[in-house]
Amino acid sequence: MRYRRLGPFGLTVSVIGLGCMGMSMSYGPPPGDRNDMIALIRAAVERGVTFFDTAEVYGPFANEELVGEALAPYRGRVVIATKFGFAFGSNGELLGLDSRPATIRRAVEGSLRRLRVDAIDLYYQHRVDPQVPIEEVAGTVADLIRDGKVKHFGLSEAAATTVRRAHAVCPVTAVQYEYSLWWRRPEAEILPLCEELGIGFVAYSPLGKGFLTGTIDETTPFAPGDIRTRIPRFTPEARRANQALVDRVREIAARRGATPAQIALAWLLAKRPWIVPIPGTRRLERLEENLGAVALDLAPEEVAALDRLSAEVPIVGERYPEDLERLTYR
Repeated sequence: MRYRRLGPFGLTVSVIGLGCMGMSMSYGPPPGDRNDMIALIRAAVERGVTFFDTAEVYGPFANEELVGEALAPYRGRVVIATKFGFAFGSNGELLGLDSRPATIRRAVEGSLRRLRVDAIDLYYQHRVDPQVPIEEVAGTVADLIRDGKVKHFGLSEAAATTVRRAHAVCPVTAVQYEYSLWWRRPEAEILPLCEELGIGFVAYSPLGKGFLTGTIDETTPFAPGDIRTRIPRFTPEARRANQALVDRVREIAARRGATPAQIALAWLLAKRPWIVPIPGTRRLERLEENLGAVALDLAPEEVAALDRLSAEVPIVGERYPEDLERLTYR
């Protein structure tokens, strides 16, 4: 395993992390035996992974509990990132965005308890709440850092101007955005801002919610409750058109003796030395495949070829349904 530093404050993580959301939600019913997911998380640690991503809204709450139990034996050896920014009803039902200071302070106590830690390593605002000034959010997290409950501040899917305003109040260690060969919007403003301010970048959905693995085509069925049944670029017609991108990546992978997923991850790792992708999985063989990208160093001309390929193949369909896309880049 190799390691990278996120931000200017010494937060060092494995070059590939593990996104844990899918172990509890979004990709159909969660596995029947949660012990299988605990074993998978621990297998990741044994293979050198030190960076794990979760959020209170995943479940809600169940994913933090899962991650907390799985990583309890590895305190001091791993970095756990979680997220705040939503309100929940008395039965745990999601009520909507809420980043008011009192809500953040309640959220951090719940996350600390579920994760079984004394301090949260990296605490992201999950989505920007337009009802609460970002300076107020950043100030609240700064208080939590001073109180020893949080170590590092992060933002997820925020607009560049919002990141800059937050950073002026509480230095941002890392930001998180969707970024992959089929979603490159962060390159326009976010990556230059990270370069300027010294902020680390965490790439979620680096394999296009599974599409860039080459294992999904227009006939692939999705289970009830799978978020991809709502995503425009996963309709059968869109998948048929978008297959052209995977076919081209597969050709490059074959020349390198790699898989499409490994090429897609290696491309991200080659883009900047402070980018860390966090692919998710429920399967050990997929985890091991993804980690194989660590040893796959792409030459500059290969990165440039993938850049051109990605730009030349038009992607059909939006990355989110409209109601979810409205929550991003604010």
